Amino acid sequence: MTDSQSNLIDRYQQYRTRRFLANESQTSSWLPGWRTQKRRRILVGALLAIFVAMLAVGVTCHFGVEWAPLLWLPVCLVFMPVWVALRVASGRQDDAPEAVLDEFEIDQRNGARSIGFAVMQSLGLIAAFYLIFGAVITNGDNGDMVYAGGIFTLMAVLIGGCTPAMILAWTRPDPDVDDLS
Repeated sequence: MTDSQSNLIDRYQQYRTRRFLANESQTSSWLPGWRTQKRRRILVGALLAIFVAMLAVGVTCHFGVEWAPLLWLPVCLVFMPVWVALRVASGRQDDAPEAVLDEFEIDQRNGARSIGFAVMQSLGLIAAFYLIFGAVITNGDNGDMVYAGGIFTLMAVLIGGCTPAMILAWTRPDPDVDDLS
C-alpha cells in the first residue's frame, strides 16, 4: 500500500473516531434506564419478534394475499425505533472505531461482526435459492414470489446487520454505576 493510501485510510479512521465520540457525547445521556443488561435483552427480544413479523409478512406475500404488502410499512416503523434504542442502550459498540475500544472490546466486536456476516450470508443464500428455484418453477411469472423474495432478501441484510449489536447487547454485563452518571 502506498503512503497516500495509508494516509487516506488513517485520516478516515481519525474522522470516524471524532464522529463516533461526538455522537457518543450527544447520546450518552439518552435512555439511561435501558442500559442495563436486562433491558437490553428486552430490546433484543423485541427485535427478534419484529423479524418474525417480517417473516410472516413475506410468507403472507408469497401466498398472494393482496393486502399483505401493506403490513411491511408498520413492521418497519416499529423496527426503526427499537433498533435505534438498542444501539443507544448498548453504546453503539458494534460499529465503534478501534481507537475508542480496548483489546477485549475489539475482540468481542470483531467476533460479533463475524457472526453477523455469517448470518447474513446464510439467510441471503436461502433468499437467493428461494428466488432462483421459484423463478424456475413459475417461469418468472409470479409477482408475489418476487415481492416475497425481496422481503426475504431485505430481512437477511437487516438481520445480519443487527446481529452484532444484538449479540453485544445480550452478552455484555451491566455498565458500572459511575459510567451511567
